[in-house]
Amino acid sequence: MTISLAPADWLDLLAHFLSLSLLAVGGAISTAPDMHRYLVDARHWLSEGQFTSSIALAQAAPGPNVLFVALMGWNVGLNAGGGPAGGWPAYGLALLGVAITLAGMLLPSCVLTYAATRWAHKNRELRAVRAFKAGMSPIVVALLIATGWLLTGAHDQPARDWRLWALTAMATVLVWRTRLHLLWIIGAGAMLGALGWV
Repeated sequence: MTISLAPADWLDLLAHFLSLSLLAVGGAISTAPDMHRYLVDARHWLSEGQFTSSIALAQAAPGPNVLFVALMGWNVGLNAGGGPAGGWPAYGLALLGVAITLAGMLLPSCVLTYAATRWAHKNRELRAVRAFKAGMSPIVVALLIATGWLLTGAHDQPARDWRLWALTAMATVLVWRTRLHLLWIIGAGAMLGALGWV
């Protein structure tokens, strides 16, 4: 996939990720639906496969949850450079994409989190602080459900993927109703995938 990005497009990418950073209440993954809307549907800077692969690869890799943002920036930059066939200039643009998306996603939220946490810790007994914390919980859950829905929507053959849907439902119930550590559930899903059952 080859795209053309002007300097104004790079600034627009930065501005969009700066604004998403302030909406990432449940972490960067909770803003994935809007990233999809912006990068895939509106701008056509990423393909559907690049978008879902960026999230899947980053979630499978060890490290921070925000790695998928770097992979999306990498793919945007690589596409702007003509793909891997573009050589070193394409990889330079890929690194620029990583820097822009990560800076946009991390800077505002880090500064805001630091300032808000200091203030909330000093005022933790205030009724408004306790109410705010309680009110944010359903918003975070709804954003995570929207992300899950978007990622499962990439499977357009529900008759063939019924095992995947059943495994997703079972994992959801286990996380919700038991104290089973999440790593056991992820490991079981990986094992079922490796055996070819899902």
